[in-house]
Amino acid sequence: MAVRLVSRMLQRVLRSSVRSCSSGAPVTQHRPGEPSQTAAEELSRQRQFLREHTAPFSAFLTDSFGRQHSYLRISLTEKCNLRCQYCMPEEGIPLTPKADLLTTEEILTLARLFVKEGIDKIRLTGGEPLIRPDVVDIVAQLHQLEGLRTIGITTNGINLARLLPQLQKAGLSAINISLDTLVPAKFEFIVRRKGFQKVMAGIHKAIELGYSPVKVNCVVMRGLNEDELLDFVALTEGLPLDVRFIEYMPFDGNRWNFKKMVSYKEMLNTLQQQWPELEKLPEEESSTAKAFKIPGFRGQLSFITSMSEHFCGTCNRLRITADGNLKVCLFGNSEVSLRDHLRAGASEEELLRIIGAAVGRKKRQHAGMFSIAQMKNRPMILIELLLMLHDSPPAIPSISSQDPFRVQGIRHRGSFSNQMMILWKGGWVPQTPLLAQRWLGSSCPQRHYSSHLNSDANPKCLSAVSQAPGTPSGPLPTSDQLTHVDTTGRAAMVDVGGKPDTERVAVASAMVLLGPVAFKLIQENQLKKGDALVVAQLAGVQAAKLTSQLIPLCHHVALSHVQVGLELDGTCHAVGIRASCRARGPTGVEMEALTAAAVAALTVYDMCKAVSRDIVLGEIKLLSKTGGQRGDFQRT
Repeated sequence: MAVRLVSRMLQRVLRSSVRSCSSGAPVTQHRPGEPSQTAAEELSRQRQFLREHTAPFSAFLTDSFGRQHSYLRISLTEKCNLRCQYCMPEEGIPLTPKADLLTTEEILTLARLFVKEGIDKIRLTGGEPLIRPDVVDIVAQLHQLEGLRTIGITTNGINLARLLPQLQKAGLSAINISLDTLVPAKFEFIVRRKGFQKVMAGIHKAIELGYSPVKVNCVVMRGLNEDELLDFVALTEGLPLDVRFIEYMPFDGNRWNFKKMVSYKEMLNTLQQQWPELEKLPEEESSTAKAFKIPGFRGQLSFITSMSEHFCGTCNRLRITADGNLKVCLFGNSEVSLRDHLRAGASEEELLRIIGAAVGRKKRQHAGMFSIAQMKNRPMILIELLLMLHDSPPAIPSISSQDPFRVQGIRHRGSFSNQMMILWKGGWVPQTPLLAQRWLGSSCPQRHYSSHLNSDANPKCLSAVSQAPGTPSGPLPTSDQLTHVDTTGRAAMVDVGGKPDTERVAVASAMVLLGPVAFKLIQENQLKKGDALVVAQLAGVQAAKLTSQLIPLCHHVALSHVQVGLELDGTCHAVGIRASCRARGPTGVEMEALTAAAVAALTVYDMCKAVSRDIVLGEIKLLSKTGGQRGDFQRT
């Protein structure tokens, strides 16, 4: 063990300087008049010496497949001040009694043992590690360990701004901050708590103190935040961030569903449509991330592909849970209690044999994603917050004066990063209520009742909720041939590869005639199934995002914004629905808008069908579309 420690000390000396040799390697004295060796020759000679004299990596931390484990993650607590949906079950989790959790001294004892054996990187996790009162002291004592090169922390960012100056002084060298959305209202929905502004302040503080890159972890979930990929990446233009998109993983209680997982390749394809110049960066052998960079951008982006393309073959990570169990695989359900052996008085040699046996049993790779979903494993909160992600500045909603339907775009691509840099430099933090209202749509926070529909012109009340103002642009030029068939008459997807990318907007509407009983229950929010307007609104948004999966020949469109609004009309006992979609690309978004309106209407029907079977769905129609090659359309 002593030989191994000395060897690693020699390696550090070599890394720190190539101008002198203090490693113990023999130094050749040059005679007067002889040319001196170049720095490259000297470095090569010293490396050869170390290769010949370096002790082999610890057998206790090397598994049966030759993987050397040099990275240890230690959970400091099971508690967290957030309740992320993918991390903690909605009903909560039974916490381990305090007496059964590792004490500070036990954490440091195990850390010393692992570092002696070759661990050179430790990451502190949770729960939320920054709620542990002695976290700064733990970092300071870890910093004293000879051979430990990196001390990192994964945090939800709530307490980061307050503690980071102390943590940096204590020796913290790397930060991962969890952030799944740039929309404050959606943040509260995902984490079931407030705190968006505090996370923003924490990221701002990390950049201010010189951490580069500041890693931002974002778990991507279909129907929830995959529409924000472009906004996250845009942040890397002017900020030293490494935005890390993580595939949604299954753990006990997070109700994992394959359909919610957005794969690495799908995410990459979305980004390449916006930034075709995206280039891949070289990977370290044991890296879990596939890194990319947009030329000219200050930061970078990465993908953690645990589900679609695992990296088990180069895994070098071990984990110690807050209650002292060693996990050799994040997705494995086998654990061994180091706490029990430590408290029973086990010697270092005995602990190493136990650790070595556990590492030796590590499998070649974890089970497939569908098998993992069926396995019994801890909820993520009880392993660590590897994924709990939250970082990046907020998006800035904007309403174009040329948009008669008040379709709210998240941002203008060209100016977003510059706007964010100005706001961040000023320490700006957005106010949640305004952005929350804009994200949810003007019809969500309050229940609208409208009697201005033109029921005289249409006695069945099957008309749009409110006709769009503005001058119609005339009928859409039509084609005399169907576009979704090939030369033989068979169905085929249209090739849009040669079409230019333009800003596309479409608005569609639908109407649900409820009858007086169901209408009154919705109006008073007394349905047994819950708030029909809110549920239908969310269903419409999700449906717009899934249109390409529902309509076989539709192209996948990376939507930049979806808005679904519902209004009650007491005259006709009806719900009027308006859906708008926005995207930049080679194909339009009218199908997305129509799908959103139709599914929102179907959801209202589903919420009310137990009350009345005499519900009528109608007037599902396109109201307008802009940005296409064949000109704009607006229904008169």
